[in-house]
Amino acid sequence: MGTVTLGVSIAVPEPYGSLLQRRRTGFGDTAAHGIPTHVTLLPPTEVDTARRPGIEEHLAAVAAAGNPFAMRLSGTGTFRPLSPVVFVRVVEGAAACDLLQERIRDKEGPLVRELQFPYHPHVTVAHGIAEDALDRAYAELADFEAAWTVAGFALYEQGGDGVWRLQREFAFGLGPLPLPQQPALLCRPPAPSL
Repeated sequence: MGTVTLGVSIAVPEPYGSLLQRRRTGFGDTAAHGIPTHVTLLPPTEVDTARRPGIEEHLAAVAAAGNPFAMRLSGTGTFRPLSPVVFVRVVEGAAACDLLQERIRDKEGPLVRELQFPYHPHVTVAHGIAEDALDRAYAELADFEAAWTVAGFALYEQGGDGVWRLQREFAFGLGPLPLPQQPALLCRPPAPSL
């Protein structure tokens, strides 16, 4: 049957999501076109396609047990020199994100996995680009602020084109929301250059 690469995250809502995605592109991060702006709960994870229904049931149960919480982003941080990443900091809601990611990766569940680095909720705004561009991202978004109430999380699948597409949303206390008839492409890949 094959495998798919899945991720679980909290989407950064509009107008903040598009703004940060445009800024990420402007810093020279070419991957930004295919990655909706988000706070990761489960990093890219390859799974057997046949396990998908059980994974969605598990995510629905995690969401059903959850409650909405306040999320606030403020300022920038970096993982350098360990990793060439600049991010917007999660200054409120980090503990709730940590609890969710633990429940999603529960050792008894279908998404158990070790993380490469300790979990640290954040919103990536530059990754794997030149040092001067990372410095610019760090400085230019240092005053960024955003706040909203998180009402759930979503399951994404990475296509062969590298683009992450929304598969299903899970609302807290309500279980999974139905998919639209034709899921929208959240991000378009960059147009080929001539």
